[in-house]
Amino acid sequence: METQVIINATIYPGGTESPIQNGFIRFAEKIIQIGQMDLYEKQAGEIVTDAAGKIVIPGMIDIHIHGGYGVDTMDADPEKMLFLSEKLLSEGVTSFFATTITQAHENISNALKAVKVAMDQGSSSIEGVHLEGPFINVKRAGAQPPEYIVDPDIELFLKWHGESGEQIKLVTYAPELPGGKEFEQVMVGRGIVPSVGHSDAVREELLNSAATHTTHLYNGMRGLHHREAGVAGHALLKEDIQVEIIADGIHITPDMIDLAYRIKGAEKISLISDAMMAKGMVPGEYDLGGQKVIVHDGEARLENGSLAGSVLRMDDAFRNIMKFTGCSISEAVQMTSSNQAREFGLKQKGLLAPEKDADIVIMDQDFEVEKTYRLGVGYEIGG
Repeated sequence: METQVIINATIYPGGTESPIQNGFIRFAEKIIQIGQMDLYEKQAGEIVTDAAGKIVIPGMIDIHIHGGYGVDTMDADPEKMLFLSEKLLSEGVTSFFATTITQAHENISNALKAVKVAMDQGSSSIEGVHLEGPFINVKRAGAQPPEYIVDPDIELFLKWHGESGEQIKLVTYAPELPGGKEFEQVMVGRGIVPSVGHSDAVREELLNSAATHTTHLYNGMRGLHHREAGVAGHALLKEDIQVEIIADGIHITPDMIDLAYRIKGAEKISLISDAMMAKGMVPGEYDLGGQKVIVHDGEARLENGSLAGSVLRMDDAFRNIMKFTGCSISEAVQMTSSNQAREFGLKQKGLLAPEKDADIVIMDQDFEVEKTYRLGVGYEIGG
């Protein structure tokens, strides 16, 4: 692979690293060198991109996405997953977790097998699976089909984990259900992150839970109440819990996003899209978990009015979190990339540093994506 270099950019490396003003980044499949322009020496044969006035950030990581651009993980089609991987580059997303939904056991099996095939081909940006359901509380089903919800079943889960090629990295479940404690230990023992979601638990039921993550904070859970903190209150109060935020201004009002930011700080928030197949498509009728979803005015809802995922782009989430909270660009990078890489052990992702994968996004001053590189291969963003 030819060596490339981006010059004259403002670079936000990720994590707690300070931005590099007027910097350069040299890379092939991996990053070779990064620094300020006064250290830059042009090398023969390298491809130079002048990014004067531009912003460079690490590729974003979406750990909760059901689909987009006409594709759903539950389609169980490896080629569609490869197509989705490519389309997400337009948002600056270079890694994602293919996310399932509560469905018939066979359908989940087929989806997991298809994800494994797509990952085995080596050309996708899938970094794992987020199993959302079916081990959730029917009282907080939301857009999860209630007829397929079951209590935690370790044997069934291990079967699915095997079918995925042991790529399940994150599981949304309700700890208060029978067998919840035993199920947590199975996940933790395999390095899988347990995430409280679609749960009706009171805080007392969660105090001894092994969960270190919360699925789409505020949504699909027992909410804050002045006499019961609920799942949402527990997630905000417990320091070691990472919370997901859908920053579309629809699932959560900007004020409540700001509240979470003030309590948790940028390090403990992971922005997600929770997008479904209608993202990037025209308004109309779509499908999520075998249910009809009506998409109108940027909202995706079941016929009963329940929110059914989103059509949120991750670059919109990046812009929105700064607008809603006043956070810095560096903190927005933490919440869209670095935190996810740290939590899930994606050691080559989430930071712009030597030897890391060359997953790089160039944005203009309005934080619009202009070009995305994945493993050093550049994709121009049209329109």
